[in-house]
This record gives sequence, structure tokens and C-alpha cells, in this order.
Amino acid sequence: MQKTNDVRKIQIEKIGLDEVPASQKQTRWYDYAFIQIAFSVNTGNVLVPALAVLTGGLSAGWAMASTLTGALLAFLLVSLLSLPGARHGLPAQYVIRTMIGTRLSRYFASPVRSITSLYWFSVQTIGGSIVIQFILKEYFSISVSLLVLTSFFAIIMTVLALIGFDAVKKTIKWFIPVLFLSQGLMIYLIIRHIMSDDFVAVTNGEFSFGMFLFFAGLAFVQYVSGVSASSDMTRYAKSPSEGFTGVFIGNAIGFTAVSFIGTFYAASLGSVNPFVTASELTSSSPLILLIAAGAVISMISINLSNAYTGGYSLLNAFPRLGRVNSAILFGFAATGLSLFPVIVEQAEFYISLLGAAIVPLSAIIITDYLFFKRLAIQEEDLLKLITGKSLKNTAAVLTVISCIPLYLILPDQASPGFTVFLTASLLYACLKSAGK
Repeated sequence: MQKTNDVRKIQIEKIGLDEVPASQKQTRWYDYAFIQIAFSVNTGNVLVPALAVLTGGLSAGWAMASTLTGALLAFLLVSLLSLPGARHGLPAQYVIRTMIGTRLSRYFASPVRSITSLYWFSVQTIGGSIVIQFILKEYFSISVSLLVLTSFFAIIMTVLALIGFDAVKKTIKWFIPVLFLSQGLMIYLIIRHIMSDDFVAVTNGEFSFGMFLFFAGLAFVQYVSGVSASSDMTRYAKSPSEGFTGVFIGNAIGFTAVSFIGTFYAASLGSVNPFVTASELTSSSPLILLIAAGAVISMISINLSNAYTGGYSLLNAFPRLGRVNSAILFGFAATGLSLFPVIVEQAEFYISLLGAAIVPLSAIIITDYLFFKRLAIQEEDLLKLITGKSLKNTAAVLTVISCIPLYLILPDQASPGFTVFLTASLLYACLKSAGK
């Protein structure tokens, strides 16, 4: 990047499946921490903690403990799988070819990752747009169609993601103070409401070990899919340790706020969209505007990640598209899917359905990288990867074929997320060892 008057210009990122130059690997751990915190508190991420209360029947405390358990375990694994990107400067889905094989990566894992990113992009866009629509109508008597808002925001986020990682980092740096103030206000409002009015509500609910495991597994499924994308961001890290530390700390802090807001708003006010409900707890117009600003910024932040990583997944499946075209194509698809609000209403179903493919794939990637590659990709595999030779992994294919049906038939009480993850890990380890 060139400098003009000591200010870096934002240029469209064109680095595709190539290694990021060492001169551009300058992002520090605290930058990643801020990025991940900004990605965390949004209308999509509060769904599982809220559902743990509203449909799982858990108290706010148990729901928070359940979802934190699953999410923190997932974040540890996601952080470990950020190391290849930081070390080799390569995008996630591309480098994962060395773990699950070229064909499985290109024609199954990448489409699954792209669909997952598309789904969460649309959920975040719809959820954020509902907040803005409600506030505009309720407090300013302005009626705007939800479809107009979702289209508008989706296009803005697609353009920012097209520009690339530099836009992601700079956008979040500009807006992080407003985001923190908005989140702090939401926490303050619900604590004030509970202490003055509704303390009993947050303790209601019966502990169920089955439901505790199920929602821990659901949170785990939601975030463990990040193992197939975390290298996309950390390929710009100053060092592997800085990438790992920033990703984990940011995710852990961010989700702690997510689980608190999601569970306590659900327990006290029966809400799955705390951004809307928080605006009803105050009559101050400046505070309502701050909540609305937080909703918009959090939506933009997380969707920059969804669009950025989703575009790279598409690029891995179709390398001839190039980085720019894959980002544009993903943006068109994401904008179109954001026009269907019904997908938010059935979030639990779609998360579980996506998990049927995500969980076995994630288990294979993690098991291979941790136990067979011992946190280091061999030079031989990297050479094959860079020269375009096909990498095969029959054990990975057999494990995916075996574990997807298992995930779909297991009852909720058996915690399909955790059960299939452990099963896939053990099965893959046995098949891989037998193959050797």
C-alpha cells in the first residue's frame, strides 16, 4: 500500500490464494482482539443464549454457563487453526486442503463454509434492519420497508468486504468506541431493570443436564465452524502468537458480553432481539440513538467477517474467479438471501442443519492439525499445495460420509454437536492411523 501525507489509502485487496507479503503482515494482537469483540455482540449471536432460556427452560445463569462452555471450547480451537494463516500467509480454505484433501476442501468444505457465511450474513442483516425499522417507526414516525433496509445495508457491507482486510480493520477502529458505549448501555439498562423490577425472573427456570449439554453443543457448533475461516484474518498477523492471542481474547470477551445480554434480556423480557427491547427501557432519545448506532455497527462488523471469509471460501472452490469476482458474487447472493426474514424465525433449525456438515468437517480439520500435523504443516504438503498437485485424504471423506447421518438422527438430549464432534475425531484418527 502506498502512503500519501502519511495516511494509508484503502485499496481493493487483490491477493487471492497467494501468500500475503511479509511487509503487509503487521497486525498486532490487540487489533485482532478489537476486531473479534466488534464481531461478537449482534442480533445473530444472541440467538442461542436467548433460546437456551426461552426454549430450553434454563435460568439466565445456567443458560449463560451452558453457552459459554460450548463457545469458549470452540474459540480455543478456532484460535489454534488461525496459526497456519499467520505462519504461511495463506487463506483458510486453501491451506485446509493439506488437512482434508483437495477435493473435499474445494467441492464440499468450501461450499459448506460459503453457505454458512451466507446464512449468518442474512441473519445479521435482517436482525439489524429490524432494530432500525422499529426505532425509526416508534420514535421518529418514519416507516421504511424492511426489504429496503436489508438491501441497503447488505450492499454497504458487501462493498466494504470487497475492499478487503484493510477496510475491516479501519472500519472497526473508527467505530469501536460507539460500539462499546452501546453495549455498556444495554448491560446497564437490563441490570437496572432487573434490580428495580424483575429480579425473580432471571432465576426462574429448571436445570436440565440434557438442555445444558444441548445448548452448549449448539453454541459450540455455531462457532467451531470458524476453524475453517480464522486463517483468512490472521494471514496479516505480525506473528502466529499475536494472531492466536488476539483471536482468543477478543472472542472470549465478546461472547461473555453476548451471553450476558442474550440470556438476561430473554429471562427478564422474553426477547430474542435485545437491541429492540433495550430501546424500550429508556425514554431518552440520545440513548435510543446510541443503541441504534450500536445495532448498525455490530451488524456491519460481523458481516464484514462473514462476507470476507465467505468470498475466500468461494474462491477456493472456483480459483479462476479471482478474489474480486468471488467477493462480488458472494455479495449478490448474500443480498438476495437477506430478503427472506423467515430464516431468522427458524434459526435453531438452520443452525442444527448446518451443523450436520460443519461438525464432522471441523473435527477432522482439528484432529489432523493437532494430532497428525502437530500444529505444523509439512514442507512437502505446502509444496504440493503451491504447485497445484492434488492432495488426497480418503479417511476424511469416509468420516464425513459416516457422521453426517449420525448428526441428523441423534435426539437433542444427546447433544449432537458434542457427540458427533467426538465421534468424528475418533473415527478419523482410527482411519488415518490404519491408512498409514
